[in-house]
Parts: sequence; structure tokens; C-alpha cells
Amino acid sequence: MSTQRSDNQIILKVIDNGIGMSEATKAKIFQPFFTTKPTGQGTGLGLSLAYDIVTKGHGGTIEVESVEGEGTTFVVKLPL
Repeated sequence: MSTQRSDNQIILKVIDNGIGMSEATKAKIFQPFFTTKPTGQGTGLGLSLAYDIVTKGHGGTIEVESVEGEGTTFVVKLPL
């Protein structure tokens, strides 16, 4: 995890070294009820709610950068 201040915003980056995501998963990751877990193992609301809080509640952005086999980075930008 890293943080930085740039112009009038705070940038938070959460980086992992996992297996990354496919393009199809990245396209759906912030949709309500989307999950990669088996049926009954999760609601798929976590990232959707986080997206709404960051974008609608705070006027920021949340993006995902991922390469299969290399890992994933979530970038959250919040205005000051």
C-alpha cells in the first residue's frame, strides 16, 4: 500500500502480487452482485459499495489495473 498527495488529491494504491484478473473480470469487478466465488459463498457487493462510496460519496475515482499472472493494483483518488 502506498499513499501520495498530488495537486488537490490524495492517491492510495493497494498492490498485490497474486494471479491478476482477466479482462472479462476487470470489466465486471465493480458491478453489484458480481463475484468469482461459488454460488452461496458471497454476495459480490463489496467492491460495488466501495466504488459508490468513493465516487458518489466523496467525488473521487477508483480504478483497477491488473495483468494475469502478475498481480493487481487498485488506485483510489480522493479530492482534498
